Amino acid sequence: MGFAAQQDQWNALDVSRETLDKLQVYADLLVKWQAKINLVSNSTLDDLWTRHLLDSAQVFPFLPNQTKTLVDIGCGAGFPGLVLAIMGVEDVHMVDSDMRKMAFVREVARATETPVTIHNCRIDDVKETEFADVVTSRALASLEKLLGFSANLRKPDGTCIFLKGRKTEEEIREAQKNWDFEYQSHGSVSDREGKVLIIERMTRK
Repeated sequence: MGFAAQQDQWNALDVSRETLDKLQVYADLLVKWQAKINLVSNSTLDDLWTRHLLDSAQVFPFLPNQTKTLVDIGCGAGFPGLVLAIMGVEDVHMVDSDMRKMAFVREVARATETPVTIHNCRIDDVKETEFADVVTSRALASLEKLLGFSANLRKPDGTCIFLKGRKTEEEIREAQKNWDFEYQSHGSVSDREGKVLIIERMTRK
């Protein structure tokens, strides 16, 4: 399935034809590689433009002005970080310990001529510290764990943008036991139960 079924959503994101062409390359490679390694759930392949590409792209309008460096933790097959790099984020770092998935990310980056920095390691083993304007993640862990994972990666005034599911409010309440933070929660355009969760001014209690 191509992007035509979500034409209105993509138009709202003001995505260029060149970017859409690169995302089509991404989609084609994902289907090809999925036959050999498990990149995403097979049940999502028929709707990958919504479930993975649009789901990732919707983060773009929420990025703070002058976002330069973005770190995507537990990126898996590249969502959302690689999509955001294709859309124009300048300095994107992809972090995941799965060697095969990172090989796929490298291939998509090469095929789409999208510069990204690959960290094929555990999140705690990333050598750079406090360098990210934005930390993103999708379907990786609870909010409390994500805040811990991101603590050494984001700048002191950095922002976290996490794609979350139907338990978002529950995760917020749980995280507030150990963290002080400000947040905004926006409905997902790709999942009626999903949320785009923006976290700022995070400090441990």
